[in-house]
Amino acid sequence: MKKHSIQEWMLTVRPWSFTASALPVTATVLYLWWRGCDVNLLMGLWVVVSIVLFHAAGNVLSDWNDFRKGVDAEDTYGTKTLTSGMFTLDEFKRIGIVLLAVALLNGIALMLCTCWQLLTFGVAALLCVLMYPPMKFNALGDLLIVLAFAFLPALGTGVALCGEIVWSALLVAVPAGLLTDSILHANNTRDIQTDTRAGIHTAAIIMGRTGSMVVYYFELIFSYVWVIACAVAGAFPLWTLLVVVTLPIAYGNIREMSGYKDAATIACLDQNSAKLQLTFLLVLSVSLVLAYFL
Repeated sequence: MKKHSIQEWMLTVRPWSFTASALPVTATVLYLWWRGCDVNLLMGLWVVVSIVLFHAAGNVLSDWNDFRKGVDAEDTYGTKTLTSGMFTLDEFKRIGIVLLAVALLNGIALMLCTCWQLLTFGVAALLCVLMYPPMKFNALGDLLIVLAFAFLPALGTGVALCGEIVWSALLVAVPAGLLTDSILHANNTRDIQTDTRAGIHTAAIIMGRTGSMVVYYFELIFSYVWVIACAVAGAFPLWTLLVVVTLPIAYGNIREMSGYKDAATIACLDQNSAKLQLTFLLVLSVSLVLAYFL
């Protein structure tokens, strides 16, 4: 077996993508804290680590499945850990199984330290990891991303930290889910041609060029509208209006999508969408901390 460097092993899990899972949970933890729940922030950090572990396993198993199904090839965008021959399929499969086992053991430990109701969300996380490839190939990947990275974590975080479902946490899940899915949607829109060649059916393929552009615009614009409306209505502190400082990034992404003609014209849109998700949720999180103290 070929020996790999630590840097190469790190590439398999795509660590730069972890903000997509960590920040929605971080924002939820701080929302519950601002709301007056008796939140242990160290326990909140544990919840963040838990979803990142499932995310890492999901990244590896998704890449493994995409390569063996012929979706990822030498001419496709994305990481080249498999397409370049750096790792073999068997190595990726083993890495994915080990990471999933670690995520499950960590989840069991978290459940034992909190409440048994968390088991439901652990099973849901496992199913999301396993079901993402077939759902992605059948135009349901976007739905699963919104559930797995926003709605389920928001409710599960409430259970872990407060011992019960806090339904108002879904207010945070709406913009978090839309902006997180915008990363996948930008990726799938760029890959319409290569995904069609591979014989899979993503939502972007079904909606086509115009439909995919409209959905992307909606995901970005409605996220701002939602936070502003919640702040005005008193569901969020007024400090959360600070998210408007990230509007230039959103505007740049919308302009990039507006110029979409082929894959090359939006080659970096998934990365730019990740930057928007990162900055938007960071500002939202910081604003909740400011509101708590001020």
